[in-house]
Amino acid sequence: MYASFFGLNEKPFSITPDPRYLFLSERHAEALAHLVYGINEAGGFIQLTGEVGTGKTTVVRSLLAQAPKHAEIALILNPRMTPAEFLLAICEELGIAVGPGSEGSLKNLVDLLSRHLLGAHAEGKRVVLVVDEAQNLAPEVLEQVRLLTNLETETQKLLQIILIGQPELREVLDRTELRQLAQRITGRYHLAPLSADETSAYVRHRLRVAGATREVFSSGALREVRRLSGGVPRLINIICDRALLGAFTEDRHLVGASVVRRAAGEVFGKSIQPVWLPWLAVSGAAMAAIATAVVFLPGLLARAPAATPSPVAAAPAPKPTPPPAPPGLDQLLARYHAETDPDNAFNKLFALWGIRYVAGGVDPCTQALQSGLECFTQHGSLAQLRLFNRPAVLNVVDSKGRAHQLVLAGLDAEHAQIDLGGAQREIGIGDLSSSWFGDYVLLWRPGSGGSQPLALGARNARVKWLRDSLLRVNGQPSEDTGGDRFDASLVSLVEEFQRKNRLAVDGIAGVQTQVALDAALNDATTPFLRSGG
Repeated sequence: MYASFFGLNEKPFSITPDPRYLFLSERHAEALAHLVYGINEAGGFIQLTGEVGTGKTTVVRSLLAQAPKHAEIALILNPRMTPAEFLLAICEELGIAVGPGSEGSLKNLVDLLSRHLLGAHAEGKRVVLVVDEAQNLAPEVLEQVRLLTNLETETQKLLQIILIGQPELREVLDRTELRQLAQRITGRYHLAPLSADETSAYVRHRLRVAGATREVFSSGALREVRRLSGGVPRLINIICDRALLGAFTEDRHLVGASVVRRAAGEVFGKSIQPVWLPWLAVSGAAMAAIATAVVFLPGLLARAPAATPSPVAAAPAPKPTPPPAPPGLDQLLARYHAETDPDNAFNKLFALWGIRYVAGGVDPCTQALQSGLECFTQHGSLAQLRLFNRPAVLNVVDSKGRAHQLVLAGLDAEHAQIDLGGAQREIGIGDLSSSWFGDYVLLWRPGSGGSQPLALGARNARVKWLRDSLLRVNGQPSEDTGGDRFDASLVSLVEEFQRKNRLAVDGIAGVQTQVALDAALNDATTPFLRSGG
């Protein structure tokens, strides 16, 4: 769907294994080295653990691809079996013929396996049993695994066993009743998630294999991918795939951090906040303490005894001086810094919508959802904010490099109104632009059905809302034709609206198009940046 849009030959982030996309980080290469050592050296068990999605199966496939010619490998992928079923599976993997009378007999199966191992040893072969998802092995099967290591000659074990599983495998093997097995583990390795640099390299590697000839994810987007995936390759794939789809619906050829956050929000089923929103109770408490000091300090000063002025000679009347220039944004941030934390900013933004904000509770976007609103988090421009026409929380930086959050409550061609010190303070657009680098969050009301992108072929109540809203904006009456089906005529309406509002013209009603349309409807219950909507 989006591959050709980004100049790709295929989707790069499929979660199905494909050897062409193999990316061995330093951690994966080290894990593979442990397994290769286990194949070539005689003795005990090798244990490899890692969280879900960290690439254990990738390492196993690499092992099979690099196995030496003298190695005969039995791979068990689903070890939820009885001891007899487990032995039978090993025999099937090694191509050992099992007669009908021996399938349920542990003794017969062990005898067959023992004869095969002795024959392989005589031919100079190494037989290796690899058990994936080994944390699912039942205790009686683990005991059978231990007994298999008793198959040996005077100088060498006949069967090398590699156990691969989730971290719970370590807990299983730490049980007292399994201490004899644990004592035979000669090598242990835990596969950790990718680092930030490895995550970026991983994403770029898969894009290059898929045919990318330029950067597709911005550096900020790659940082968000690492933060939100935790460096787990499977989650990286899922988030990046959704981010590419999201950027495609918004006609963006470079995936930004906000697109990645929205994609991760869809994956995890919750609102994802930018990293610059410090939702820490201790931060809120510190800000509250500062605010208290600011409130009570003037009163304390007022109670201090005033100094008695010394008599002086009468001075000539001073010349009239021009009124002082209004304070700039940097001065306002210094004066009212106690109210430029996220909680204060969102409290003011919520108040403009007539809803209550609870500081120190759940995050503001979750609170907004409870009131029928949604957060729209973007990295954009003042022109974009004029189009969306909604008050917004801006992330600004003062001359000393300190971050502040404040509410943009009004905006015209030359001035912006910000809410500080209990009043609307007017500052110049240039003054704001020198401290604001594009990060903002606004609230909007998507109506019933949510804000999922709508495209040709969709059929639901949101499609009818979209058609009726576009006709209303155009000053036309609602139509019965089309109804709740996204057809070619609705594509034309969407493209016309996007063209008029300088949005990407793709005929897809993505979140940006829906927010702009919501602003154009001029709902009387909605706060606007510009007077008159």
